[in-house]
Amino acid sequence: MKHRIELLSPAGDLARAKIAIRYGADAVYLGGKKFSLRSRASNFDIEDIAEAVRYANEYGAHIHVTVNIIPHEEDFEGLEEYLKTLESIGVTAIIVASPSIIKLAKRVAPKLEVHLSTQMSSTNLACVKLYERWGVDRVVLARECSMEQIRHICKNTELPIEAFVHGAMCANFSGRCTLSNAMTLRDANRGGCAQSCRWKYHLMDKDEMISEPEHPFSMSSKDLLAFEHVYDMMKANVASLKIEGRMKSGYYIATVIKTYRMLIDELERTDAPLSPQRVAYYANEFTKAENRPTCYGFLDHEPDEKDHLYGINGAGVTHDFLAVVLEDTNAQGWTKIEVRNRFAKGEIMEVFGPSIDNEQFVVEEIRDTDGMILDLCNKPMTTVWVKCPFEMKAEDMIRRGVRHDC
Repeated sequence: MKHRIELLSPAGDLARAKIAIRYGADAVYLGGKKFSLRSRASNFDIEDIAEAVRYANEYGAHIHVTVNIIPHEEDFEGLEEYLKTLESIGVTAIIVASPSIIKLAKRVAPKLEVHLSTQMSSTNLACVKLYERWGVDRVVLARECSMEQIRHICKNTELPIEAFVHGAMCANFSGRCTLSNAMTLRDANRGGCAQSCRWKYHLMDKDEMISEPEHPFSMSSKDLLAFEHVYDMMKANVASLKIEGRMKSGYYIATVIKTYRMLIDELERTDAPLSPQRVAYYANEFTKAENRPTCYGFLDHEPDEKDHLYGINGAGVTHDFLAVVLEDTNAQGWTKIEVRNRFAKGEIMEVFGPSIDNEQFVVEEIRDTDGMILDLCNKPMTTVWVKCPFEMKAEDMIRRGVRHDC
């Protein structure tokens, strides 16, 4: 391999940023309270961004901040001071989608790297060459690029290239949606996307319905799951692998980032494509956080009807995330945990964390904080103790396990 590729995680708040870093992200991108396209994410005030930078520094990681709003005249108020503040607290990079913000950042906060957002629809070498002349430090390619196009661009530019490998796909080209504006007066390109593509619609021909009422239509794409292309991207000299999902849960972030961390480390160690057995292993790991059907996006071919969700609006909810570990396992083998979903005595639990990989055990003893024996835990956010045959660490996570019969 020519270089160590960056694993770039999303985070919707400070807690999730710390989870991403602990579970193996090399960098985290997040949005502030203003100038960001994910206004419905919890997002970060300046104090939280500064804390994220301090935490990232402890792990040798970096913080990137989205400043990817498409600005109208009134949106520039306070932007110059905001950029200077991001630079002063040690943010590594900003992600932008406006030439005016690029120019402003280079003038008032020159220590900040400027990464060109996927919103700019960079799908060819000529536009990347233009951004080189603008002084951009990295280009995030459009999700509409094929693997062949990614190779060609990386081969012919000195600019670091970032590519998406995981997460939601927009039904519009590079997220340039106006459906939300038209239907709800919420501007998708100024932070207010209403996710109109995921709504369910009846198809009409004038006044006549032509879709079956029990099978409404949606414009929603399957999610991107491109872990099988990571080796090709590493060989192509892609600088950063980007995960989508600033609205996702901490459990989702932990599962996805941990899995990509293991995958990248394995590929760097072996310098060879995954065997069919390892492909199956990683595919199974990703299903533990999957809440929509997935596809390869544009990497292999132009998406067709198999890559569309139609009547499915997506977000399937599982109850497999069972608990968070609150304290290291004590000398007597008891671990204090915080319940997230229902589980009972006799069930199989699977523990995973920054330093533990999918260790399973059967829950044989549960006690509440008063020492009373429990057979069932069905109240989220309560604290209980479980007996475990191996050591768990604080902030490990527990999900429902699967029995492997011989």
